[in-house]
Amino acid sequence: MSAPSPSSSPSSSAPGGDLTFVVRTIARTAVDNERAFSDLDAVAGDGDFGYSLARGFEIVLADWDELAPEAPAEFLKKVAMVISKRVGGTSGPLWGTAFLRAAGAVKDRPEPDAGDAVAMLRAAAEGIKARGKSDVGDKTLLDALIPMTDALEQRLAQGEPAADGAELAALAATTARAAADATAPMQARRGRQSYTGERSIGSPDPGAVAIAVMAERIAAEWDARD
Repeated sequence: MSAPSPSSSPSSSAPGGDLTFVVRTIARTAVDNERAFSDLDAVAGDGDFGYSLARGFEIVLADWDELAPEAPAEFLKKVAMVISKRVGGTSGPLWGTAFLRAAGAVKDRPEPDAGDAVAMLRAAAEGIKARGKSDVGDKTLLDALIPMTDALEQRLAQGEPAADGAELAALAATTARAAADATAPMQARRGRQSYTGERSIGSPDPGAVAIAVMAERIAAEWDARD
């Protein structure tokens, strides 16, 4: 089975700011890849991952004008509430927690920068770890999210030459894709796929692939963002 591909159409109606561009792109990617994510989940899971994710992010897009105030933390909290309530299965609590923890990482920050982006990703990953009682190596979305965060943090720590947004977005995409592909030979130890034992070996984790596809679309559309 081939992994889903990101759409090439740019997001032209984001209300402004890199954070809102990223969240809107994540939402559109979840909706556009509903079938692909579900098909991947059906290999060793119950096949509802794409459906569940798309239903929640559809509401995010439908209520976009109400969800995107000036304060980044409040925006992320509102998204977290929608995801927690509207996404079914185990994905709702995990993705909702991720957005809520990200909000906490940028409290009182009017305009998050690249360092804040890393802090948000790190906080999101820690929230998922705690909520799902999982970690790197368990064959979950953390196997793409954490390596991606590590790569961004390491690049920022290098200092000069300073990395711009496009470079960081591309780094996130390539790192997440490689990490997601690397989950294929793993046996799932958390989530629904863990119930299938060795049958989970041979296909990449759907959550990790979703992180990669979202990162790829963000990178592809970075220069066209509003």
